[in-house]
Amino acid sequence: MSSRPAAVGCTPRPTRSSSAIPSALGAAVLLGLARLARQRLPRDRATWGRLVVAAFFCNALPFFLFGVGEQTVDSGVAGVLNATAPLWSLLIGIAIGTERGLHPVRLGGLLLGFAGTLLIFAPWHEAGLLSWGALAMLGAAASYALAFAYMGRRLTGKGTAPIALSAAQLLTATGLSALALPAGGTAPMDLNPMAAIAVAILGIFGTGLTFYLNYRLIADEGATSAATVGYLLPIVSVALGAIVLDEKLGLRVIAGMVVVLAGVGMTRWRKRPPSPSAAERAHPPVRPSSAPASGRT
Repeated sequence: MSSRPAAVGCTPRPTRSSSAIPSALGAAVLLGLARLARQRLPRDRATWGRLVVAAFFCNALPFFLFGVGEQTVDSGVAGVLNATAPLWSLLIGIAIGTERGLHPVRLGGLLLGFAGTLLIFAPWHEAGLLSWGALAMLGAAASYALAFAYMGRRLTGKGTAPIALSAAQLLTATGLSALALPAGGTAPMDLNPMAAIAVAILGIFGTGLTFYLNYRLIADEGATSAATVGYLLPIVSVALGAIVLDEKLGLRVIAGMVVVLAGVGMTRWRKRPPSPSAAERAHPPVRPSSAPASGRT
């Protein structure tokens, strides 16, 4: 989704500083919200150690790989490769045993969502599908999926409130990105007022608030379901392009959006428990009384 703000305001150079800024802004927003909600950051070393691992695979590494890949890969190919994250998440879930009971309807939804993404971006019309840049972006998507699985197993549900946990991870990601600055240089972005607004929106909403919602999804729905949200990003991106940039929507793109929505809807399918029969509803079983005996003879 970050490509749209960049298109509106600037053409940032893919340096490590461009990944540190959104993380820092997002961390600042979440730290403020955590303070308002009276949620404390983790205080034990074990949790912070896990946050370093999660921040590396969910923030620092994919941000860097996307920056490398976007130098040689067209936007359509980039969108499709980014949309492989749910499929990577599915494979990792099967490997670690969290997706063994995956229903065929949900599996079909994951595949259908990816097919819709292919229709939207049509990567066969663009160059760069077989390149080092494409490999880097594929690695970024796999890194996201690996991080989601790790966060679901080692961070969520361990006693730290979600806003504070999200703030702590973005704070850690900012530190990792800052440590990498000397290795990659600090060439400034070509910012103008619109670009500054775009970067601020990306940091506050696209990184901070979205990251908190992502943590909630991982905790409530699981890593694969959280990764499935990535299928919706092309729809939002295309819609913003039509509204903000006056881009035209062709029949292929509209069809792809419909297919994506259908696929995401299928991934939300859950097997319902069997409903009671008519006889059971008419004559519910009588529970034995738990009242103590009166003691009369």
